[in-house]
Amino acid sequence: MSERVMAIAEKLSEKGLLGPAAHRFGSPDKVMLVSGGPVTHLAEWSLIAAPATKRVVIRQPSREELPAAEHHSPIGGDVRLVEETALLLAEVEEWKHGSWYHSVTLRTLGLEDLFEKLKVETATVPFALKHGVGLPDGPFWSGALAYDLVQWTQPLRLQNPPKEGALLAVLWCITAGVVVDHRTDTPCVFGDEGDWVKQASTCLDWTGEKVAISPLGSYEETVTHTNQTHENNVKAVRQGIVDGQVYQVNIGKHWRGEIDHPYAVFQRLVRNNPAPFSAYAYAEDLGFALASSSPESLLSFDGKRLTTSPIKGTCPQDHDDTEAARLRGRMIEDEKERAEHRMLVDLMRNDLSQIAVPGSVFVNRFDVESYANVQHLVSHITATIRSNASGASALQALFPGGSITGCPRTMVCAVIDELEQTPRSFWTGSIGYIDVHTGRSAWNILIRTLEAHAVGSRWRASVGAGGGITIASVPKKEVEEAAWKGGALRVAAGWMAQEQAPLPSGALGIHPLQPPATVRIGKDIGTVRDLEEVVNNNLACGVLFVDNLDSFSLNITDAIAQEGHDVTVLRGRSPRSQKWLDEPVLVDLLKQLKPSHIVLGPGPGRPEDVPLTMMIARGALAGRISAPLLGVCLGHQALALADGRSVQPSPLGPVHGVPVDILNTGTGLFSGMNAVLKLTRYNSLVALDRGSHCLVVNATESSSGLIMGVHHPSLPIHGVQFHPESIGSHEGQHLIANFLSIPSDG
Repeated sequence: MSERVMAIAEKLSEKGLLGPAAHRFGSPDKVMLVSGGPVTHLAEWSLIAAPATKRVVIRQPSREELPAAEHHSPIGGDVRLVEETALLLAEVEEWKHGSWYHSVTLRTLGLEDLFEKLKVETATVPFALKHGVGLPDGPFWSGALAYDLVQWTQPLRLQNPPKEGALLAVLWCITAGVVVDHRTDTPCVFGDEGDWVKQASTCLDWTGEKVAISPLGSYEETVTHTNQTHENNVKAVRQGIVDGQVYQVNIGKHWRGEIDHPYAVFQRLVRNNPAPFSAYAYAEDLGFALASSSPESLLSFDGKRLTTSPIKGTCPQDHDDTEAARLRGRMIEDEKERAEHRMLVDLMRNDLSQIAVPGSVFVNRFDVESYANVQHLVSHITATIRSNASGASALQALFPGGSITGCPRTMVCAVIDELEQTPRSFWTGSIGYIDVHTGRSAWNILIRTLEAHAVGSRWRASVGAGGGITIASVPKKEVEEAAWKGGALRVAAGWMAQEQAPLPSGALGIHPLQPPATVRIGKDIGTVRDLEEVVNNNLACGVLFVDNLDSFSLNITDAIAQEGHDVTVLRGRSPRSQKWLDEPVLVDLLKQLKPSHIVLGPGPGRPEDVPLTMMIARGALAGRISAPLLGVCLGHQALALADGRSVQPSPLGPVHGVPVDILNTGTGLFSGMNAVLKLTRYNSLVALDRGSHCLVVNATESSSGLIMGVHHPSLPIHGVQFHPESIGSHEGQHLIANFLSIPSDG
């Protein structure tokens, strides 16, 4: 179906309606969103945008405005957070007299603020000619966002930031174009009546011919990381997992070389490696282009419901359907693949919860998606957006995607910077569109993507590829997987002959699996607020949740809200939390808040890395804090350490994203529950020492005997090593309900 799209684009170019010859209508820049593969819920339409007359360009600030972070080692546990960063400067340009001219500079605080400020630059008049697909009904913005915008979506400064002036984003205002509806195999022109629309309407006929693509040349390639360096990075991540600093990290590298032209590369990709979220972006005067055959969606928002579709889990494709099915089956049953995917689902549920109505986040699909060369495990997670949120705030919350960063996300973004030692640029960023007035939007993740820059009359390009590293990762296999994932792009670029690339080919399709069951107990839904909002507005605290920089924290607050309780979030590792580390000040805060319950949340690192959590744990055990208290994972370890137990790396190694059998005594939080429960672990460290302590062990892992739960015999203090909020913890909501049923007076 993408052949029709490419044929129409060719006719538009021949008639001077697209590209350099279209200067009388607008710029020679190009924006194309092309859905390849079978017509499904993923691939319904494609867009060829008309020449734009307005765009936004964002570049990396100077070192004076945004200095690089001092050298430190996040993988070793030294993560340095910032509360405020530099302004993000967006240059709005207009096409006049055959050139782009500066119009205005927008000084913004990040992606959400950028799109809010673009409202004044964007007309609200609906299109006279409608398109009939999921695109906005009036002028909208489309373009590309670099991964390095992480500097404005995570509380971090990079040690290896882009060079001053490096491109961070290019966005075009789309006021007309051609859409091909793949559901009906029908093209149409949309926008306002005008010469371009009239002439473009004559370019829609197609008799099935294929566009001629320029012959593929042969070029040399280099790589940013040797195989040995890549292996060393994998080993460093695995050690970081053992130490409890990270759970999973996506590590990659770049191949670089000369190409013939980025559009020719894109044509080859569309034909040979079709994907539902393919895209091409080109800015002639900037000497910049992206050619993407991405299979992954970061988010889509229809004005009410938000969907993200993370990919994690990969296996080869095969031309033989029986063998392809066998490979799928092996991936589906593989514990490493399922655990990694479960971890990502839990992470994205957390990220959605930043802007979703509590209790509205669901996994509504779980599929294997088969492409030309690979097959992937894919979940589709939906949420109802809050009334005070938008498609822009959703992008701010989810960017960059969890599938190409890891978990916990803030920590792993710092680790990626440390280990890769070079900016990612647009690889693992996004291409998509947004209506700044309604928030309707859709963004891909820029994997399977080539980035190109003009050097004189030639083009130099880079291709990034990598994979998610877990404790079960084998360094040499991870190196092979990265090369395999980058193979189709490297062949299309002319850097590697087809016969050199181990690229199995098979049929495209979607193979539905059973999504995880969702437990809902509570009827009334509570609210989730930050501490500053509660204190400044003198609101009731409800449950106090101490966030320790985990990527599952908001899943816990969501589970609490589902039980009808309001939640106040205290950022335990934020620089602003340092003021609470004086015990009298903390005591005064708790007296002011009067929390009904306190939850010490999970997070990376050791209990000693979260002094606020340790202070609360010690205060509770000493009887100075009377509210019922629950420690989850790191919070549980803090309670154990405060109780005199040792906290050490698990003698059997880390476990992340794996449901295990938990034996319990039926006491404390386990009252009224089955003696054996299936609950999900995310931990590298464990509390050891079964000697005489205040806290009594009431849950252990069945296979290892490791401590999984403790409680105080007389005080309302409980700790669990597992994660009750995980999608893999089917009885976890009941445990949370049991904790919240404890009277707030203890």
